[in-house]
Parts: sequence; C-alpha cells; structure tokens
Amino acid sequence: MTTHTSPHADTPSRVGSQLASALADRLEQGVQALIAFASALSDAEWQTRVPHDGRTVGVIVHHVASVYPLEIQLALTVANGNPVTGVTTADVDEMNAHHATEHAGVTKEAAVELLQKNGSAAAAAIRALSEAQLAQAAPVSLYAGAPLTCQFVLEDHAVRHSYHHLARLRQTLGR
Repeated sequence: MTTHTSPHADTPSRVGSQLASALADRLEQGVQALIAFASALSDAEWQTRVPHDGRTVGVIVHHVASVYPLEIQLALTVANGNPVTGVTTADVDEMNAHHATEHAGVTKEAAVELLQKNGSAAAAAIRALSEAQLAQAAPVSLYAGAPLTCQFVLEDHAVRHSYHHLARLRQTLGR
C-alpha cells in the first residue's frame, strides 16, 4: 500500500497542529473520565467532603469545569508572548474558596453539563494553536515569574486538571 503525504507535512505549522490536537485529545480524555466518574456517583458521594480540602466532591467537579476558560486564557496570554502577571497561589486559593461557597449546592447534572461544555471549548481553543504558539514562552507570576511555554501552562493546568482531581476524588471515595 502506498501512502501519499502532503509536501508540507513536516512544516512547523503542521507539526504544531498535530501537537495541539494531541494535547486537546488528552484534555478531552480527562474530561470524559471525570464525567463518567461523576455521573455514576450517588447523592451521598456527591456531597462527601474531600479530606485536607474541605470542598465536596460535587463542588470540585464543578470547579474543574468552571476554571477551564481561565486556564485557557492564561495559556493564550503566554501563546501571544505576553507575561502573566498578578496571579499568585493566594489568588487561586481565594478564587477556589469563593467558588466553593457560591456553588455549594451545585447539582450533578449542572456540573456535568458545564464540564462537557467548557471542556469542549477548551479543547477547541487548544486545537487552534500553532507550534510557534505552543513553544512561545513568557514570564508567569504563578511560577515566580519563570519564563514558561504555552504548552507547559496547558499541560500543568487545563490538560492535567481533570486527571489531578479525579485521582483525589477516587481516593476520597475508595473507587
């Protein structure tokens, strides 16, 4: 069998779209795993508090869904060569605490719907990035001003987020 490839198959933009697509695929796999997990929870499990965190399982699922737009915004800031300034761990903690209070009664259906919607939008935004944008580095205040690439910011936040919390939720519920 003969395979025909485009003469531009190895150009940086083509490679970048493949990398962006792979990152988006990993994000979507994490989203789907968290949706499957959350959808199977009982009401009691949904309301279980996560040790050393204090938030309920349901609030954490909603949290993951609700921060995808912000995580993508931060990555796009870096992709455009601009520094991320004024974002600290204390800011993130304050945002998470406010979210937990505001969404304490979130339903499973609402959280899963938001997770699907925002996860899809995040994946689409990632797929639109070029190799050059993924490789672009800029100072990020959340990491003491270290110059980080857009790809790193994506992998450490949006792509990793559902996997990180899913592991903690499974541990909490013994699943």
